[in-house]
Amino acid sequence: MASLDAVSIAILLGAVLVMAGILSSLLALRFGAPLLLVFLLVGMLAGDSGPGHLQFDDVRTTYLVGSVALALILFDGGLKTRFASIRTVLAPSIMLATAGVLLTALVTAPVARYVLDLNWIESLLVGAVVASTDAAAVFLLVHTQGLRLRPRVGATLEAESGTNDPFAIFLTLMLVEFISFGQSSASHIAMEFIQEAVLGAVIGVIGGRLVVLALNYVALPQGLHAPFVTTAALVIFGGSQIVHASGFLAVYLAGIIIGNRPTRAHNSVVTFLDAATWLAQIVMFVLLGLLVSPHRLVASAGGAVLVAFALMLVARPLAVLVCLAPFKFNWREKVFIAWTGLRGAVAIFLASIPMLVGLSKAYLYFDVAFVVVIISLLLQGWTLAPAARRLHVALPRTERGPRRVELDLPGQLEQQLVGYPVRPKSLYFRRGLIPSWSKPTLVIRDERILTPTEADPVEPGDYLYLLAPPERAEALDRFFVDMPPSTAPDPHLLGDFMVSGEHTLGELAEIYGIKVDENQAKLTLADYFDINLDRAPKEGAELALDAIVLVARNISGGRVNVVGLRLPEEEEEAVPQTRMQTVRRKLADIWASVAGV
Repeated sequence: MASLDAVSIAILLGAVLVMAGILSSLLALRFGAPLLLVFLLVGMLAGDSGPGHLQFDDVRTTYLVGSVALALILFDGGLKTRFASIRTVLAPSIMLATAGVLLTALVTAPVARYVLDLNWIESLLVGAVVASTDAAAVFLLVHTQGLRLRPRVGATLEAESGTNDPFAIFLTLMLVEFISFGQSSASHIAMEFIQEAVLGAVIGVIGGRLVVLALNYVALPQGLHAPFVTTAALVIFGGSQIVHASGFLAVYLAGIIIGNRPTRAHNSVVTFLDAATWLAQIVMFVLLGLLVSPHRLVASAGGAVLVAFALMLVARPLAVLVCLAPFKFNWREKVFIAWTGLRGAVAIFLASIPMLVGLSKAYLYFDVAFVVVIISLLLQGWTLAPAARRLHVALPRTERGPRRVELDLPGQLEQQLVGYPVRPKSLYFRRGLIPSWSKPTLVIRDERILTPTEADPVEPGDYLYLLAPPERAEALDRFFVDMPPSTAPDPHLLGDFMVSGEHTLGELAEIYGIKVDENQAKLTLADYFDINLDRAPKEGAELALDAIVLVARNISGGRVNVVGLRLPEEEEEAVPQTRMQTVRRKLADIWASVAGV
């Protein structure tokens, strides 16, 4: 009975710790503290040196939990990644994820050697452990601080943080193997890397395709789709690791493929994985916090602090400047990407590998990684939003999105039911606009279900449900939030081939002799962009209107303010592509063909 009581107590204490981590997130959000740091502190307070006095030194369990948690985090990140948004930044992201990680480790190693009294291989291991950025840390902080980054910057950080973990893990494992056995050739390391990368990519692509097929053609009972996808991700991860492929790369690619293909129960899968990822992060950080000994940290704290500052102020910026030199990033974007190299669970997780295999000085690597993560989350985490605004890489914040309800419809994959409350200041209510690819289906008013015809005109407070393709559902949000104030177009931008977005299609037809549908003649040019674009309009967006092309030249309040006209007789000079641009385009086309996105 005593052993059963011990199990019950362990379950109780574990649940209480996780609950404490969840509840502490409310306090962290109120004061802007990095959540991951809070979870670490909860673990430290519960440990043997804190008020909790829990004795925990099970590195094997921590490594197992950390592996599962990172696999789920990367899979969830891939699932939410739109390939269309990252395909233009694949080359710089891959450079940062490979050469950037290696260069960061090489620059950090000399500092670690002299301040921690290590040999060169051990110093390089310290650099490898702290070299990669943490996807969970970066995007959790970006979202909790309400940042909207410029698309190219956000996409680069997203792709880099999702793909640099496999290379950092590979580099760490190779160095641990070298320290353990004392021999390894450059050719052996190169072959190991190629094997892990290629096999991981192949398994990820094939595994992702198989999961898509299973979701769409196997009649699973309702409610089991999300657990099936989650366990399938872990199967892909575990299978890859067994055959010495990169399981982390495989699971990230599988997530991208599944997230970019139409599948059944997509919304329930994403919601379930959001919850699973949160829980995995909390459990992992609490366990890592339990392993920390504040008394042991004192001996290596000084050297670890110097390593952290060398990493943040020298190694990471230098790696970013070198890796992004061939690409057209301005200096503000480079500085922000360099500063956003946050360290999180990955660094502490990698530092547990030397402890697991029993290397000498293993606890030193762990303590250094822990101090680096604490300093990174405190300095970089708390200054992320001010840095983005000061460097002008943050876009103006938009109003919080409306409460969207999404329902998958059995028997088909092309449409889903999306519902919104109608607000009196929304674009839909004021202008009556709705995209051409969506179809109003029903209206709920005073707990009565009406057809759109019966409910006409729709009133504020109604709930409107529309059919829309799943991949475009999020784009409907902008029609149901309050319209931001619009500014008058800059008169200096207007001329013979520049017109205000408030001109109607009918007015344009009279001036330029083009044909316009009578039902659309009263639409403004801004309205025309709203109802025909799949996403919110951006500068440079184009739409054909009979024989001319409309080009969005200026955006204000989320709508097209100034429109450029490209007339038929205008011939654009072909811009020759550089060799690098040609290679990048071909690689993107090959990936799109293989992944089916």
